[in-house]
Amino acid sequence: MSRAASRPPARRCALYTRKSSEEGLDQDFNSLDAQREACAAYVTSQSSEGWKALPALYDDGGYSGGTMERPALQRLLGDIRAGRVDIVVVYKIDRLTRSLADFARIVEIFEHHEVSFVSVTQSFNTTSSMGRLTLNMLLSFAQFEREITGERIRDKIAASKKKGLWMGGTLPLGYDLPAEGSRVLVVNPGEAELVRRIFSGYLELGSVHALEQHLRQSGIVSKARTTAAGRERGGKPFGRGALLHLLRNRLYLGEIPHRDITYPGQHAAIVEPDLFEAVQAALKAKTRRRRVSRDRTAASPLTGRIFDTDGRPMSPTFAYGRNRKLYRYYVSADLQQGGARRDADPAPRRISADALERLLDRTLNRLLPDGPADAVPRVSRIEVHRAHLDLTLPVGLLRTIRRHLGAGETAEPDPADPAQMRLTLPARLRIRAGKSEILASEPDAPKPDPVLIRALRSAHAMLEVAADGAPSLAAAPASPYRRRLVRLAFLAPDLQAAILDGRQPREMSLAALMEAELPHSWSEQRRRFGASRPA
Repeated sequence: MSRAASRPPARRCALYTRKSSEEGLDQDFNSLDAQREACAAYVTSQSSEGWKALPALYDDGGYSGGTMERPALQRLLGDIRAGRVDIVVVYKIDRLTRSLADFARIVEIFEHHEVSFVSVTQSFNTTSSMGRLTLNMLLSFAQFEREITGERIRDKIAASKKKGLWMGGTLPLGYDLPAEGSRVLVVNPGEAELVRRIFSGYLELGSVHALEQHLRQSGIVSKARTTAAGRERGGKPFGRGALLHLLRNRLYLGEIPHRDITYPGQHAAIVEPDLFEAVQAALKAKTRRRRVSRDRTAASPLTGRIFDTDGRPMSPTFAYGRNRKLYRYYVSADLQQGGARRDADPAPRRISADALERLLDRTLNRLLPDGPADAVPRVSRIEVHRAHLDLTLPVGLLRTIRRHLGAGETAEPDPADPAQMRLTLPARLRIRAGKSEILASEPDAPKPDPVLIRALRSAHAMLEVAADGAPSLAAAPASPYRRRLVRLAFLAPDLQAAILDGRQPREMSLAALMEAELPHSWSEQRRRFGASRPA
């Protein structure tokens, strides 16, 4: 037999090293180098078995063994899946992982790709059942040790905070790092004044959004800092979340928070207690209003399905009018988030929720007479345009809807999705104050004016009926207002009937009737208010 025939097959060995912290990694010969050197020596001792160390480095410096999200480990597992590794060599088992669950997943990958695992100092080989059993036992102890260490650290942090010491984390605006050997924050006078301005500014402006805009316009940014790894953080405009955290941080009262408890701190306070509590009360009031807003807008059934002309979502909101009457709207997302509306923008951005929902309910019940009582949930998307609405529904409804289409309404398959159809409905929009577009109901839908109807009835109540059945005045009304009001009783009968039915011309409001000089001729009255001649 030749010497080549007796030579064992080559076994490619990957050397994996890990260190939990970054401390000492900048040294010429660090812990990772020591681990790799020991693993390489072990592989050399097994060269007679065909073992050969791969030149690739799998070093994870500054990564915990409690997670698998480590770049070198993920690269190693990728090479194993690609068939480039036969044996994984580590200095100790816990260098690979400290989690029993993670170790089970890693070993499963090893076994699937016929890769062996070797620990230099513990002499384990996972190809045997006894090796796997012993390995699992040791790994269980390693995980137990890690959990005990974590508990000790948490207990130490809790005890230190109870004494009022700062135990690290993101350095808050207004303070500098403690002096060497100390755990007491040092007040930064310039930043402390800025913190007080932010607290006062919130009370003056009344909202976090307004405060955020004010700070951005003033060029005020968050605290800049450099991490231990040399990365730059902060120095950017404040966001809503950062401002809320700052305004609620009891550190500024000279306290040290720990979970749900705060302890008296050894550092100096920056914000006066009265100012801090006033801000907290305002924030709580805002939270209650937002909770009420969520409850109100939860009744908006089109949420998540309605979009404006540009395809931006329209979110539900509400406002209170006179007598605390609630008005609901769907508003374009950019306006909802504080964006400015362009003066020349003709697109509807603010829609009356009640009017839109009534219109959809009436229209869909007419188009789907045999469908469910509430057909609105069948609509998956609604697009609001200046003169029409586009609705997306299942294409299976197309034949039924086409049989009941009205004037100006169209229904066609959706070219982008064969399973959907697009229903186009004409809709009239009314603009108020040149800014808010309110969706009007169907063109000919009656809309009684209760104020105008009440005035018409009051006018008739001032009249008496003469012997021939004609209305007449027994005495002149006492006030100028009542003298103008009584004229409504002498409107053309068809105009009075239109008022009672809610079909009066749009120009015929109570203010217009009271200010105008009413013609005696009924035909002139109709012409004056743009009404058609009765049949």
